Amino acid sequence: MITVVVIGILASIAYPSYQEFVKRGNRTEGQAFLNEVAARQERYFVQNNEYITSDDDIDKLNLKDGSTSETGKYELSIGKEDDDGGYTLTATPNFDDTKCGNLILNAIGNRGAAGKLDSGSASDKEKVRECWR
Repeated sequence: MITVVVIGILASIAYPSYQEFVKRGNRTEGQAFLNEVAARQERYFVQNNEYITSDDDIDKLNLKDGSTSETGKYELSIGKEDDDGGYTLTATPNFDDTKCGNLILNAIGNRGAAGKLDSGSASDKEKVRECWR
């Protein structure tokens, strides 16, 4: 009986840690996906002197799985900011990730998560760093 209690206590401690580890692994896929799309954006810019700034034109980037990451854990959306000529990539998770939510990468390399950018306040930078590690 004591063994069952000990196993129960260990499981209650280990399982949340395991879940967070799995989510971090999933976020790595989202980060890699955004970096791949950013590289394709730069290639497209060299050839066409403009970036893709609309979800309607995602197919022009010739992504393997369209707007979905390789294992389907993230959906891509593309937008533009303030007509500055750049773009903003957003990877929306297809799993429960209340800690980090959407991952963001823009044309000048600013990263973001949970609505925060790493170009913001110190607490925003820390939040983004935690989600992008």
